[in-house]
Amino acid sequence: MKTIHPTDVLAYYDGVQVFAGRDSIGGHYVGMLVDAVGDYDRYVVTGAKPERLRQFRSGMLDLRTLLLEAPYGEWYLTLADGEYGQPLVLNLQDGPLDQTDFLPETGFLLDDTPIDDLALLHARERFNVVFEFSVEPPEAADAHRVRMGTLGSVLNHIQTVVRHAYRKAISELPKSVVSNLDTADAHLMDVVVPASPGSYRVVLEAAKPPDLFGSGELVKGLQRFDAIFASADNPDAARDLLKDHQGHLAGSYIKLINFLAEHDTGLRYSWADVMSDNSHHGGISEAVAKQLTEQLAGVTNLSTETVTLYGEFERVNRSAGDWGLLTDEGVKAGKVAEGGPGLDGLQVGKSYIFHCIEDMEMDAAGREKHLLYLQRIENV
Repeated sequence: MKTIHPTDVLAYYDGVQVFAGRDSIGGHYVGMLVDAVGDYDRYVVTGAKPERLRQFRSGMLDLRTLLLEAPYGEWYLTLADGEYGQPLVLNLQDGPLDQTDFLPETGFLLDDTPIDDLALLHARERFNVVFEFSVEPPEAADAHRVRMGTLGSVLNHIQTVVRHAYRKAISELPKSVVSNLDTADAHLMDVVVPASPGSYRVVLEAAKPPDLFGSGELVKGLQRFDAIFASADNPDAARDLLKDHQGHLAGSYIKLINFLAEHDTGLRYSWADVMSDNSHHGGISEAVAKQLTEQLAGVTNLSTETVTLYGEFERVNRSAGDWGLLTDEGVKAGKVAEGGPGLDGLQVGKSYIFHCIEDMEMDAAGREKHLLYLQRIENV
């Protein structure tokens, strides 16, 4: 008689619908609710190859196919007659599984939304805004692990999207309100739990804890984070949805999606603050990340940020198209955009209005580099 221990709830609706489990020697299993016997839920359970289980968790494989790929065609029934997490005794069944009524319909893909409130738990414990996320790249198929480079890059990409979501949120506030805010580094988050025990989940919290007025601006930024991830729920309408976030926010989101697709992983996240009743959830499966990467390939207008500068003409390199403008925030430098205006006739020390587009690049350390391209000049 075989016994397994449930390890992860994969789908939940008024109870555990689908779970993953391990046996005493590390074998992987997947179980699906089929009916009830008295007061107990009954599940059909099969063994699962680690890579195929990972693909199911990533939205790349449907549950029916996973169950039918059971090693040697063996399948089991079990009764959950205790609390979740208690050992389950598997009873081996006779006959092919595909000749029973226990299989789900074709096309049942795993929902990427986490079903617990880990973020809310930590938010209340730490009295702070908490953001937790998980990825499941190929190396996580047989154990809870992730390459250091992959994890570091995901952290950088997430922080960049949060940074621009935060800036977008405060840009819509009245200037009188913004002037009273301490916005320096208010978007930053620290890793407070490198990875949850027995998991690949990483927990972050706001670098600046809430003051008497709470953490409203960062929360508004995370609400923007949720809004831009809504494109993962409706990938066919992604371009239209991202138009509402055009600029660096959409651009940093697209770069994150491209990175996830390239590294064969999805992303799940949740966040909460001390005032939350429940965690806010979101994410994208590996399958949808790859779909969005194809749909958004070559789209540049979504990530274009327009910038208007006012100041005195500072320097010029006409042959290279380089320029500098002395503004209230210091010297801003850039290049003439392709097809943009010539620099001949501009006078050093004279005031102009430069209309530019701003591009953003991120180096391997996660540092942003902003590049200004001049499109139009106005005389003052």
